[in-house]
Amino acid sequence: MPTPTNGKTALVTGGAGFIGSHVVDRLVALGYRVAVLDNLSTGRTQNLHPAAALHVADVNDPSIPEIFQQVKPNLVFHLAAQISVSASVREPIADGQTNVLGMLRVLEAVKACGVEKIIYSSTGGALYGEPQTHPCSEEHPIAPLSPYGLSKYLAELYILLYYRLHGLDYTILRYGNVYGPRQDPHGEAGVVAIFTQAMLEGRGVKIFGDGFQERDFVYVGDVAEANIQAIGKGTGGAYNIGTGHGSTVNQVFQLLQQCTGYQEAAEYTPPRPGDVYRISLSHRKAAAELGWQPQVSLEEGLRHTVEYFRNRRG
Repeated sequence: MPTPTNGKTALVTGGAGFIGSHVVDRLVALGYRVAVLDNLSTGRTQNLHPAAALHVADVNDPSIPEIFQQVKPNLVFHLAAQISVSASVREPIADGQTNVLGMLRVLEAVKACGVEKIIYSSTGGALYGEPQTHPCSEEHPIAPLSPYGLSKYLAELYILLYYRLHGLDYTILRYGNVYGPRQDPHGEAGVVAIFTQAMLEGRGVKIFGDGFQERDFVYVGDVAEANIQAIGKGTGGAYNIGTGHGSTVNQVFQLLQQCTGYQEAAEYTPPRPGDVYRISLSHRKAAAELGWQPQVSLEEGLRHTVEYFRNRRG
């Protein structure tokens, strides 16, 4: 890898994926030497910045300690995860293997390498259950409704334990519903990508439930910037990364219709088990302590997303 202009090396797990690749782009632009650890199960080599060095491995591979020793990162951004709520309900053991045991393997490698800080991508959308307040703050009781939400929280607790036992510096970022360019339209997560791809191809669009369920949709570029802000701030803290506003799935469907010219009506199907009905995330703490707040509106973000998918099809 080329010599970094700032003398620092960052390792991004899941760095070929949707959010991770945007974090990689920002790190490269800031002069970091960047290594990516990704098993390419959902990540794509096309997402990778050419300056990033790719190590193809799963977070549970025995090779993880060796890769960390080879890279010798100053910073670790841990984004590799099983991200589907419905998949976690069907296969909770597989979810725990990636999100909990994988986290432990990364933490052990981090400890052995003397990493300066780990920045962990957690969930806000699945952590708090059905919130009692809107928007939901970080002080809200933790009450996940799915194995996914629970596994991400267990990973948070392991990070806190490694801080207490080994002095590991960390910042935890709890995301809302992240959307934007490079999101996978073929998986079970990512309603914006799924809707966009179907509309551009003229296929039917399915909405689980009545469509009035609310999500806090936050643009991927804003999420990547939160990771950058966490490098020098937020030590020992957990922060919601959201807009503070809920939008219904029906609203997103209608906005995407306007962006794509799609004329068909949606098909409504039974709701999925484990899904929260209504949530939005307060970002007051992130604004005060990280200096972060969302910059991209939902309308603007959806336009960027549709443009990306149009160009990819072309």
